[in-house]
Amino acid sequence: MDEQPIIIKRKKVVAGGHHGGSWKVAFADFATAMMAFFLVLWLTATASPEQIKAVEGYFRDPIGFTEGGSPNPVDLEGSASVINEASPDIESSQVQIEDEVVDELSETLEQRRMEELFQELKERIEQNQTLQEFKDQLLIDITDEGLRIQIVDRSGRPMFDSGRAELKYYSQDILFELAKTLGSVGNKLSITGHTDATPFKGRPGYTNWELSADRANTARRALVAGGVESAQIGRVVGLSDSVLFDTADPMAPVNRRISIIVLNKRAAQGIRDSAGHSDEPLIDLTKPTEEDRQQAMDKLESGEWLEPKPEPAPGELNW
Repeated sequence: MDEQPIIIKRKKVVAGGHHGGSWKVAFADFATAMMAFFLVLWLTATASPEQIKAVEGYFRDPIGFTEGGSPNPVDLEGSASVINEASPDIESSQVQIEDEVVDELSETLEQRRMEELFQELKERIEQNQTLQEFKDQLLIDITDEGLRIQIVDRSGRPMFDSGRAELKYYSQDILFELAKTLGSVGNKLSITGHTDATPFKGRPGYTNWELSADRANTARRALVAGGVESAQIGRVVGLSDSVLFDTADPMAPVNRRISIIVLNKRAAQGIRDSAGHSDEPLIDLTKPTEEDRQQAMDKLESGEWLEPKPEPAPGELNW
């Protein structure tokens, strides 16, 4: 007898059948949508015309709010306060500050920069062998014009030979070392030459005024050679013995000095203003009068300007 295959039938049972919970999710979505719909109807029914216009503007242009919309167009009485206009998370600051306050802040920052430069120079003097050797000839202070560095003569160790504008080799080394720091700042520099009260008798017509100006220019050339930009020089002056360092002893070697000032912005601007010119000067002595013009024209037409001029007598000045 042939064996019959055994067939096992398994009945698939659906848990819950029509009693499953998937319909609840769909009903919850429907209920949420209906609640949102009725909420919108209630808000539009109670909103003022201005608020309705704001809502319109939002839906027409939700990014730019060009129609006057707002992120909070309707006040829900007790909710977050309604803001007047949209603003970014980080508002761009456009605070207006009075010019006087700006000037005070600028001067404070510049004063701090001068103090930092003062400390930097002190550290350089302590660390640099060349400057350390001649630090007794360096005087540094802060004035109304800026940071001032004075290089003075000492007994037996002058910056220049007597009556000459050529630097001693060690004076040149000092200026080269200072130029490394001064060239790194953006401020203008003022260079002033001073002498003592001893009258100069080396050449006729050449006085302490010319000598102090020549020495200031020599210091300028050394600073430029050491790294200072030519455009950074704002003023070169020779003051002779008009501003003595030691007023009690006008002949003292300390009066023979070179002053280098790192000018603050106010002092630099004052130099530019004092040296500037207006479009219409108050007095213009270079402008010829009508009579001068007529005399010049008469000479030109008569040919008088072609006649040879007599030579000046010996010792007579022709200017």
